Amino acid sequence: METLGIEIGPSGIKGAPLSLASGQLSKERMRVATHDLDDPAAVADGVREVVEHFAWTGWVGCAIPGVVKDGTVHSSPTLSRRWRGLDAQALFERRTHLPFTVLNDTDAVGVAEMRYGAGRDRPGTVLLVDLGFTIGCAVFNNGVLVPNVDIRRLEVGGVRAERRASLQVRDRRSWSWKRWARGVDAFLRRAEQVLWPDLNIIGGPAGKKVEKFVPHLDLRAEIQPAQLRGEAGIIGAALVAG
Repeated sequence: METLGIEIGPSGIKGAPLSLASGQLSKERMRVATHDLDDPAAVADGVREVVEHFAWTGWVGCAIPGVVKDGTVHSSPTLSRRWRGLDAQALFERRTHLPFTVLNDTDAVGVAEMRYGAGRDRPGTVLLVDLGFTIGCAVFNNGVLVPNVDIRRLEVGGVRAERRASLQVRDRRSWSWKRWARGVDAFLRRAEQVLWPDLNIIGGPAGKKVEKFVPHLDLRAEIQPAQLRGEAGIIGAALVAG
C-alpha cells in the first residue's frame, strides 16, 4: 500500500509516494519551485502539479509550515496572513478532487523520525527540534504526537528563542558555531525545564552540522541527530494520511 506525501517549504513544494510496508519512497521525489508561497491559490496549483505528476488517485498527506487544526491553518512563522484561518485541507481537496490530511511540517518530520529514524522504539518524552531559518519542534509521549507544540516563542533572558538559536541569526551575526551554540544551549535548557524530554533530536539544516555545535551543549537529556534528512517531511505526511 502507498500514500502520497507532500511537503510545502520556503523554496518550493516536493512530494513522492511512500510504501507503507517498507518506509521507503517508491518513486523519485518531484519538486515544484514556487516564488509565491504567500498566495494560497498558487500553492494549491503547485500541490495539484505534484499530484498530477504521479497520476495519484488516493489519499494525500500534506505538511505545511504552520499550526494546523482540523485542516485549518491558524498561524505560521513563514506564510502570510492570507493563510490565517484558511481551511487548507478543503482548498487542496477542491483543487485536486482528492482526500487530504494536512498537518504541521515539523510534526510530520517528527512522525517520520519516530517511525523510522532517531526516535524509533524510544519510550518517554521525545523532543524533536528543527533548527533552520526559524525553529520548529515536535513533541511525543511514548510515541504519540502532541500536535502543534510551538516552543520558538520561549524566552531566555527576555529574548525569544528564534532570535538567538535560529540559523538565520547565526548567519546574520556571523557567529562561529561555538558562539551560536551558547544560544542553542540556553534555548534547549529552557525547553527541558518545560517539557522534560528523555531524548532531544536535532533536525533541520543544523542537523547536518551537529558535530560543530552539539559538543558545546550541556543538556540533561540525550541528544541525537535526525536521520531522515530532506525526505522526513514527505514520509511523515504520508504516514499520517495512510
